[in-house]
Amino acid sequence: MTEIGSFIELQFPQGLEYYKGDNGIIRLNSGRAAIWHAFRLTGCKSIWIPYYQCDTVRDFLQRKKVNIKYYHINREFTPIDIKASENEAVLLVNYFGIMTVKRMKELSKEYEHPIIDNSQAFFCEPLLGCLNVYSARKFVGVSDGSYVIGREAGRFIDGYEQGYSSDTAAFLFQRIEYGCEGKTYQARMLNEHRIDCEDIKLMSKLTRTILDGTDYQYIKKKRKENFLYACGLLDERNKLDVLQHYSDDCIPMVYPLLIEDDGLLDRLLRNKHFQGHWWSYLLNEVGADTVEYWLSRYMIPITIDQRYGKEELMHIAQLCNYT
Repeated sequence: MTEIGSFIELQFPQGLEYYKGDNGIIRLNSGRAAIWHAFRLTGCKSIWIPYYQCDTVRDFLQRKKVNIKYYHINREFTPIDIKASENEAVLLVNYFGIMTVKRMKELSKEYEHPIIDNSQAFFCEPLLGCLNVYSARKFVGVSDGSYVIGREAGRFIDGYEQGYSSDTAAFLFQRIEYGCEGKTYQARMLNEHRIDCEDIKLMSKLTRTILDGTDYQYIKKKRKENFLYACGLLDERNKLDVLQHYSDDCIPMVYPLLIEDDGLLDRLLRNKHFQGHWWSYLLNEVGADTVEYWLSRYMIPITIDQRYGKEELMHIAQLCNYT
């Protein structure tokens, strides 16, 4: 029965969810859970995943007793040593959200059971014939949430419990009043701990309500503007060619900056640009001559999201170009 009366709760616009409907779409609690669900749908015995990937994905798959095989990438972010059989899935990552649909389609054609990891590319069009995974919280202010899009994506969902996120979502409100340090950071880490410990669940009602009331066109516009502005400021020093797989249909998550300067991250942190090297655990797991080691040691994901503009990016660029 619908509740009537009592206090007024938070209200959001409705009907704006980017991936609408239920045909070939399933909503889950996290990107790592979405990848496992996609793998489960393939019916495969093993999955190939890149070394250059968040360890939470690997850890979740291991908890689910999945047989994992690993592959390397080159400096063009192309897989170089996958030898997948017909009963093995392959996870292909749209790194930083700067890979075109065409690029991901070309990569996927090589394999029988491709899973497209668009966790860093929320707005990348899902590919037909593939299972496509998306993570909401890298692009929208939510505490969790993911999508799997593809044929028969809804299989197995009757066995998943409903997720709840409001108990650990306070950091989203605290960020507005207190900033992202101190008690806000502690509250956020409680949410991270929840996700780390949580099994696969259906997307929480709170997360879906926020996603259904978000202005996605504004997000797309600002991220693209900020990314291209960052290119103008930083491309000259960047060891990565961030435009090699980019086109106008890309909406990046970050601007991936690689300057071979071990002191750069500390300089940014001292000036309250809160970022970090992605997946530094790899420094202890891969050889120093690998691309993964190089990326993990030096690449810094520069913030280009919809909260910011030219002034903030200029400040960051000045810090990065300081020698």
